[in-house]
Amino acid sequence: MSPAAGNDAVHSESPRFQGPQPPQPLPAISPYGGPVRERDGLADQLKGASLAALRRYGALTAHLRMTPDYLIIGTKRGGSTSLARWVLQHPDVGSLFPARETRKGTYYFDVNYNRGSSWYRSHFPTRVAVALQSRRSGSKQVIGEAVPYYLHHPHAPSRARSYAPDAKIIALLRDPVQRAFGHWGERTRNGVEWLPFDQALAAESERLDGEEERMIADPDYTSFAHQHFGYVDQGRYERGLGRWIEQWPASQLLILRSEDMYQNPADVYGQVLDFLGLKPFEPAEFGAWNMKATSSLPPEQESSLRQLLQPSIDATEKLLNREMGWS
Repeated sequence: MSPAAGNDAVHSESPRFQGPQPPQPLPAISPYGGPVRERDGLADQLKGASLAALRRYGALTAHLRMTPDYLIIGTKRGGSTSLARWVLQHPDVGSLFPARETRKGTYYFDVNYNRGSSWYRSHFPTRVAVALQSRRSGSKQVIGEAVPYYLHHPHAPSRARSYAPDAKIIALLRDPVQRAFGHWGERTRNGVEWLPFDQALAAESERLDGEEERMIADPDYTSFAHQHFGYVDQGRYERGLGRWIEQWPASQLLILRSEDMYQNPADVYGQVLDFLGLKPFEPAEFGAWNMKATSSLPPEQESSLRQLLQPSIDATEKLLNREMGWS
């Protein structure tokens, strides 16, 4: 199924999940993973129309466009936005198309796969534009995207491997207990979650019951609950990351701890540049992107959640043959 070129409409399918029902309709979610923002005023509406026209143009010229050199695959609330913005500051890294949209990712290999490859490639610059920029700078330009749900989606690794087998993959893994709380905080701010944290955790197993199995059985099925309500589930890295390790050679995988990036951003950034084959560079500052303050996780909830996730932490450490420092 291939949608019309440039169609950036919201997902038409109503969310399907079990458990407590929301007290009011959930916000519509855009193709790029966040709630839809209504465009107010003529200037804003004209901007939206212009971007839609550029997306259609991009799809019509898809055969002339690049494929990704790298993918930052998550984890959600693990610092992928900050890392993506830092990488984009490097002079030899190009932005997605159009550059003024400042989009970090497309959500193609997870929720937008049925939009087709022309839609996906409409987000990338043309090969000619990249070649000209490479000639001007004297260094090869690289292009990529960052989508935190790629780490967790059961079909994303095989889809990406089939489409861009030479891409380099970067994963940021954060303490899954703190990640779960941050994920809940973001969903609450966006109006997607209406339950307090403890109730959301209690409802998670019912909300997610059978969703991943259905996704695996029906690759066209997208699960609202799997994407948005997997506070604990998305921290079981041994499952999601294990699928990427099965599909990709070790030489094309870089797995980092979010805590290391927060504490020593210059060192981790240097590792990323070396992995991508980019010359040394340091941004003017390592600013934090998409960092929103939330209340602190109560100690008793943290303790019980850590106990729940400990087997997964152990399995992740075994998979990676390294201690992650989360126990």
